[in-house]
Amino acid sequence: MHGELVIPCLFAAPAAARLPAAELILARGRCTSGPSQSLEAWLNEAFGFEDEPVAAGALTLLAAGGEPANDVWARADPVHLRLMRDRLVLVPPAALRIARDEAEALAGALNTHFGERLALQVVDEQRWVARLPAAMEVAAQAPLPLAGCDVAGALPPNAASPAHQLLNEAQMVLHAHPVNEARETRGEPPVNSIWLWGAGSVPRVSAPRWQSVSAAEPIALGLARAGGIRARAVAANAAGWLDRLPEDGRHLAVLDGLRVPLSLSEEGEYQEALARLERDWFTPLLARLRDGRIGMLTIHVPDGAECVAYETIRGDLRRFWRRPKSLEHYA
Repeated sequence: MHGELVIPCLFAAPAAARLPAAELILARGRCTSGPSQSLEAWLNEAFGFEDEPVAAGALTLLAAGGEPANDVWARADPVHLRLMRDRLVLVPPAALRIARDEAEALAGALNTHFGERLALQVVDEQRWVARLPAAMEVAAQAPLPLAGCDVAGALPPNAASPAHQLLNEAQMVLHAHPVNEARETRGEPPVNSIWLWGAGSVPRVSAPRWQSVSAAEPIALGLARAGGIRARAVAANAAGWLDRLPEDGRHLAVLDGLRVPLSLSEEGEYQEALARLERDWFTPLLARLRDGRIGMLTIHVPDGAECVAYETIRGDLRRFWRRPKSLEHYA
């Protein structure tokens, strides 16, 4: 069996402690590298859509059990935009801690205002989708990688475009909403805009690489379902993942627990997540590679300075001259 892990941001910060299993797998494997890619772009390319935009809205709805049909959908994620002296800074959904009732109330107000022009659905507190009346130019990049950045250059350049007009209206609706007034009273940033990105319809996936995909990331699950691949929620650990897999085939697990930018989380949270990966994934997978349960293990690392992959088979573990190094070495 060929097991593949996608672990964005694995090298985002040095590990506080050594991770023996992870370090051994990386040191003994064969490394390939390419240009920097986001997780979304990596998934899109891995499923055969290298030259096409990520249809994030339609895939997210499909992953949630919705019916996107052939319509154009975009992600319409709730964000906070903060105008600084000379730039427009984005605070992504992960940093806003939006409650479900808040999301429903805000999306309901937008639907009342826009009607069929922007049919919003709340998939979860951080992920909203919108059916667009026609294809329109929206942002290509997800809000999370833009956290704390000037986003003026990420928006469609034409200020008179339908997308700009729609966003301006949405911001006016959200500005005086009681939910945001209550959030500001509590000292929390208001949800003062939506971030439209990833417009498109469900793509047709042909010749998929994997027999199963396990993930929490809805774009991965949506692509799997579009290709007729078995799509599952990601297991808590490698043992739970492997127990559900056959003895052969190629299987993918997306582990994106390190992806919240360090600027939005405590350093300790990142270190705890690294320690869990070592305990729950790297250590048991190394054991299964040694005993032959896994024939090949590949670890992909997008969301870094480069997009790298480490491919390891059982025989590679005997390459003792390749000494393990701390994760800081790979940053």
